[in-house]
Amino acid sequence: MDPVRNPFAPGAGQRPPELAGREKEVAAFDVVLERVARGRPERSLVLTGLRGVGKTVLLGELRSMAIRRGWGAGKIEARPDAGLRRPLSAALHRAVRDLAVRHRAPDRVEQVLGVLKAFALRASPSDSKLRDRWQPGIDVPPTQGRADSGDIEIDLVELFTDVAELAQDVGTGVALLIDEMQDVMADDISALCAACHELSQSGAPFVVVGAGLPHLPAVLSASKSYSERLFRYVRIDRLDRADADQAVVAPVSREDATITDEALDALFDAAGGYPYFIQAYGKAAWDAAPSDPITAEDVGVAAPEAEAELAVGFFGSRYERATPAEREYLRAMAELTKGKTDEGAATADIAGQLGRKPSSLSPARDSLIKKGLIFSAERGRIAFTVPHFGRYLLNMDD
Repeated sequence: MDPVRNPFAPGAGQRPPELAGREKEVAAFDVVLERVARGRPERSLVLTGLRGVGKTVLLGELRSMAIRRGWGAGKIEARPDAGLRRPLSAALHRAVRDLAVRHRAPDRVEQVLGVLKAFALRASPSDSKLRDRWQPGIDVPPTQGRADSGDIEIDLVELFTDVAELAQDVGTGVALLIDEMQDVMADDISALCAACHELSQSGAPFVVVGAGLPHLPAVLSASKSYSERLFRYVRIDRLDRADADQAVVAPVSREDATITDEALDALFDAAGGYPYFIQAYGKAAWDAAPSDPITAEDVGVAAPEAEAELAVGFFGSRYERATPAEREYLRAMAELTKGKTDEGAATADIAGQLGRKPSSLSPARDSLIKKGLIFSAERGRIAFTVPHFGRYLLNMDD
């Protein structure tokens, strides 16, 4: 098979050739865009799921939908221990530029940009020297007395309100998309929830779409109790068999090639329905196939190649971030769950496996949660955020 024509595209956040199994989420967001644009009340959206299920891809698709409808749309990726002002300023700057194309009053656009610049400049400490202060790259003077108090909650409400009103002028809205939302700092996530709450009460055309790991709802709830009612939560999971087959068959067919039913069986068994793994195994199977059709034997030949690539780029890069004590904790989890993807382990059992007191393992557990390698599935239980990670760890010891 010609490798140049290989349709599969494994990559972080890279849109697959066939966005299978997400029709329901896409249709629901289309309704949100239309309702908000018409002044109807609608909740912001939070997507949750393990790594590799396509949350980032779906977030990008939703952003594209908003832009096609004439909305202002900006996207950020939260980072641990990093404030929200800088990335949020850049994202909303992009959204305002989207709206400015349709707005007939340049002075009105500049006024909002001035507020945005004032908000952004507060990202630098007030006692920092002028040459050390971050400049947001907004070519208008900052507006004084609006979104520049230094209180992130007050400033977000004022900024979101002004940007939403600009969108309302042209009959659309603003979508702010936040990836890795569980990494937003505690004060910032609290302020974000409060701002969303304030705007939802006023009916402003402003929607936040967050994506994060399965424990994100608990993070939001710990920040503001009303967040359970503020957002609509959508769990993004692995694809079922029909959708997984579509993710393979559709792109292969567009290249005038075919794949046998037995090969589809083998691909589903290997990838487990996880979109990222489908792309990885699909790409390797295409390259391994000497001719059309792709067979189960081709998938078998390709599997070690795909697994070797995943071991380096998907699993290994995350494992390398763990300290020796954290790796010991991860291996104990893998041994207790026998490498099964969906099963968590009791923290007490992990302590027993390692012959340690549960309290002595708290630093390792908390650090692994912060690094996004594990999450608290329920009280007293821990699970991997990465599908097949336990199996990878067990294979390392073989």
